[in-house]
Amino acid sequence: METHVLILESKRTEILRFEQLLEAVNKVFCLEPERFVNLQIASSEAIVNAIVHGNKENPEKKVLTEISHNSTAIRVLIKDQGEGFDLDKLPDPTAEENLFKESGRGIYIIRSLVDEFECTSSSAGTVYILKMHKNKTP
Repeated sequence: METHVLILESKRTEILRFEQLLEAVNKVFCLEPERFVNLQIASSEAIVNAIVHGNKENPEKKVLTEISHNSTAIRVLIKDQGEGFDLDKLPDPTAEENLFKESGRGIYIIRSLVDEFECTSSSAGTVYILKMHKNKTP
């Protein structure tokens, strides 16, 4: 398994650095274009969550990103240094009372775009793991 690590500052402008690395890794991995775009969107959404909600854009906190792949799957890990949150207490963005809210859809979007999604959160921070398989299974 090949792994690339990139540590980001807690600034939204850092997302571009991650996206450039993801594009470089995908030149080797060769995920289908539409599925690659889905992975890019989901990864960017997770990084925004890490920077804004996790680290609260604190310049002293970092976001660890790790992109790894083998011949069958590409995996993105994103870890913040925030205080964590309870995934089960997130409001349902598809509920009528939440449809017009400007935020609160990140996790929902990520889940809908990748093949596998894990999120663990504690007082030590939140870890997002996103995975795409080279050949999507039905």
